[in-house]
Amino acid sequence: MDGPSYYLPGVAMTIALASKTPALLRNRRDPLIRSVCALMTLAALVFCFAAPPTITEVNRATGVTNISAAVVYLLLSAFSGSCLVLITNWRGGPPETTRRLSRRWIAGYGAVCAAIVVLFVLGEAPVERVRDFDTYYANTPFLREMIVLYLIGFTVAGVAMNVMCWRWALQVRGWLRAGLLIIAFGFLLNVPFAAVKLVAVVTRWQGGDLDHLSTYVAPVLSSVGAQVCAVGFCLPLAGERLGDSWTIWSMYRRLGPLWRELRPVWAQASHEVRISWWAPARLQMTQRESDIHDGMLSLYPYFDSEVRAKAYDAAVAAGSEPVQARAEADAAMVTAAVRAREDDPEGRVISSATADAPATPTENPRDLVRMSIALRQSPVVAAAREWAAATRSESDFHERTR
Repeated sequence: MDGPSYYLPGVAMTIALASKTPALLRNRRDPLIRSVCALMTLAALVFCFAAPPTITEVNRATGVTNISAAVVYLLLSAFSGSCLVLITNWRGGPPETTRRLSRRWIAGYGAVCAAIVVLFVLGEAPVERVRDFDTYYANTPFLREMIVLYLIGFTVAGVAMNVMCWRWALQVRGWLRAGLLIIAFGFLLNVPFAAVKLVAVVTRWQGGDLDHLSTYVAPVLSSVGAQVCAVGFCLPLAGERLGDSWTIWSMYRRLGPLWRELRPVWAQASHEVRISWWAPARLQMTQRESDIHDGMLSLYPYFDSEVRAKAYDAAVAAGSEPVQARAEADAAMVTAAVRAREDDPEGRVISSATADAPATPTENPRDLVRMSIALRQSPVVAAAREWAAATRSESDFHERTR
């Protein structure tokens, strides 16, 4: 793998971190957000410092031969610990238990990082090795132990993450479960990464040479695993947002019949600003609900409780459940009120029943959706619409022959 193969995932992680920074600034004390940002930061640093060009530059800038190896091992170990801390906070549970587990993982991998520093200082690595440090110094005292230590720590994190994600995935559903399974698969790739590294190192101990496993195969496994894990971490959030957008657009579409039924009413109201068609779904939904409520408010004097009562009885007689029957009754009253308003736009002639105590349909979002669907599908509403039209025609006839 060359430099761009490392830098591109690092840039992607940096962009993801930048998108999370506002949330971190708003919720600095939230352990989950802190864990996410720490993981993304360490992942970006791992990809950056593991790139061969960066390894060479860091060694040259510090004047310490092969210090990049220790830096990369430190970052990998810290990244492993941050993954375990993140999954612990993400899974939740009693706050004290979550904090205790997080501290244990931090302390354990903090000790691994400290040991890596000590072992590197005690060892001797005079020859710079950009790509094959693990196998070249596999038999060097202290460096040998450092290499084995970071591989064991990485393997433990991979196995622990796999187990934790699988157990949690069995308890949840939907996007979260899919994300956890992808994360588990991504960390499963860490095991063969560490395995081929250890095989190459142990082969060196035996006097053999399988350096190509460590130099060429292991980096590919590590890169693929990290990117698969990144997809797994992002999928639940992206899926949740996609699901919210789908829910909003679905409700927006289902409110269409009611919105169109009330259009002659709300269109007369003054709207200084209309939402453009490319606006976000939530704004579109807010505009549609606002139009419906404006229409309902204008129709208030024309609502006839007698129309609703008759429509409710007809819906129940047709086999509708009480909740559905109420929605059909409200829809019938609305469609009759729209036509009554067309006949009497100034509101001069309103029946005494509605003038004394106008009826008001229930206006929470679920009832509006039921009313909208009833406007399109209910035979009771269709009958009320025909009755209102017939009444209007009869009124027009009497008016012309008077």
